[in-house]
Amino acid sequence: QVQLVESGGGLVQPGGSLALSCTASGNIFGIYTMAWYRQAPGKQRDLVATCTRSGNTNYAESVKGRFTISRDNAKKTVYLRMDSLKPEDTAIYYCNVLFRGADYWGQGTQVTVSS
Repeated sequence: QVQLVESGGGLVQPGGSLALSCTASGNIFGIYTMAWYRQAPGKQRDLVATCTRSGNTNYAESVKGRFTISRDNAKKTVYLRMDSLKPEDTAIYYCNVLFRGADYWGQGTQVTVSS
């Protein structure tokens, strides 16, 4: 089993910044992709960013230039730095790991961008 524990999130004003982190534990090792998704009320869960073990990253168009994903393989941790936040970034953010063909999810953390 693989467990994911997220931290960070909260309330921030438009234009502000937040940082999320997610640490994996359990039977996980070797090569796996780590990612962040988000789900706004009444909408589907969408991909925000991915990061491979070698550090290759991919971003949704809506967050390019504002969000930065990174990871520490030794700590089995993925980070999401979010800058220039907009109200439309408000959502529950989920950590995801794809390991040996299986998807694992964190419990989600709320990010609210509002004045």
